[in-house]
Amino acid sequence: MRVLSEEIQIRTGSVEVVYDLTAECERFLSGPSGPGRADGLLHVWVPHATAGLAVIETGSGSDDDLLAALRDLLPADDRWRHRHGSPGHGRDHVLPALLPPYATVPVLGGRMTLGTWQSLCLVDTNVDNPVRTVRLSFLRG
Repeated sequence: MRVLSEEIQIRTGSVEVVYDLTAECERFLSGPSGPGRADGLLHVWVPHATAGLAVIETGSGSDDDLLAALRDLLPADDRWRHRHGSPGHGRDHVLPALLPPYATVPVLGGRMTLGTWQSLCLVDTNVDNPVRTVRLSFLRG
């Protein structure tokens, strides 16, 4: 069984962000080295201790609501034992326990089976790390 895999770099900058990866995933699936119209699974992996993935609606305020909820749940204050980096950085290390650094989406006919309003997004609250690596892998069914 052959796995197609590609690593991409995402510039998240120095602010908290919900970055929509859907277009990058579609490009990977439809590109010249992609699976064509095959069925299988798209696995997305973020090899960072301070970022996660979410399937969420974007563009309607839900992405901002998610960041606001994370600020409420994981405040950037001095309560965290993990203390290097920006003030409150310890919260960034707790984030992947709530938003895991992986997601798997079924692919049918070469297209992700996301719902009408769903997007696959990188969630990054770590303002100290402006560039993130994301690995896209396709396992043919």
